[in-house]
Amino acid sequence: MEEIFILIAEDDADDRFLLQTAFEENGYVDKLHFVENGVEVMDFLHNITTSGDATKMPHFILLDLNMPKKDGREVLKEIKNHAQYKKIPVIIFSTTNNEQEMRRCYELGANSYITKPNSFENLIKTVAVLRNYWIQTSKFPL
Repeated sequence: MEEIFILIAEDDADDRFLLQTAFEENGYVDKLHFVENGVEVMDFLHNITTSGDATKMPHFILLDLNMPKKDGREVLKEIKNHAQYKKIPVIIFSTTNNEQEMRRCYELGANSYITKPNSFENLIKTVAVLRNYWIQTSKFPL
């Protein structure tokens, strides 16, 4: 089985900890890479590209919208307009539960939009769905 890498862009330390724990609770302890802002997302992808090791490209990106330095909307637009990154599924993971914002993200190329759950129990369930669909069910060309 191929190694799975997930890039998670989340500026809140508590949310990063809860996501890490939720993925572990779901039996997923492979490669999770956390970044804290949009600049770090793009730097991470650029470093993979320049290293020439496409096997390190994330299977999907879990992207918060409201981050410092470069917000998720800007990052989403950059990723989906970049020849090498645009095929990476980007899942918006935000507290923003606004239909206009969701529409905007899909117009920018988001593959999915998930509102952050309001409890740890619901986060574990959400991560299970993410894991089942984006890792076990969906298939993408390399």
